[in-house]
Amino acid sequence: MEIAEFQALMETLYGEDDRARGMPSTVAWLCEEVGELAQAVRKGTKEQQLHELGDVLAWLSSLANQLDLSLVDAANRYVTNPP
Repeated sequence: MEIAEFQALMETLYGEDDRARGMPSTVAWLCEEVGELAQAVRKGTKEQQLHELGDVLAWLSSLANQLDLSLVDAANRYVTNPP
């Protein structure tokens, strides 16, 4: 699946609810998921790590959707002008 397709899927599945929840809550959920990913990296199985990577990607997509930004555009920065 392409990044843009995934971002569009998150909008279809959760966009309305995520916007109603608001960006501060979305950022909080994203941070929580990053913490769960960190724990899975330290102590989890590959399956748990994969699950948490998916959760982080989903919440990151939600935030990008609420900001009306493209994850593809964000990723392209590393193609055209890497830090």
